[in-house]
Amino acid sequence: MRHASYAAMLAFVLIATLSLHRYYRLSVLRQPLRLLMAIAPVAVVFITWDLLATTSGQWQFDPGQTFGIRLWGLPLEEYAFFLVIPMAGILTFEAVAVVRERRRAA
Repeated sequence: MRHASYAAMLAFVLIATLSLHRYYRLSVLRQPLRLLMAIAPVAVVFITWDLLATTSGQWQFDPGQTFGIRLWGLPLEEYAFFLVIPMAGILTFEAVAVVRERRRAA
């Protein structure tokens, strides 16, 4: 099961923050183009950075903690990281905004 460590962490983060979407009735996932426009530019920059760093040997990914499927030298989990973590941040930010607004209105 160790090979699923990275994917399990991403799944945990995704499940936890998707519950915020449902609980606070956020509109983040109902605006997929806006979400993509927020995530894609940053993901491109950091995926490029990862590719350069791994190619030059500055860092590597432990094959024992990933599924082993790679695209351009990066594990698929790393690509998922740059989707899941920013989306979790956006969902958390929006949930906090809802809570603050509710407290202000009360």
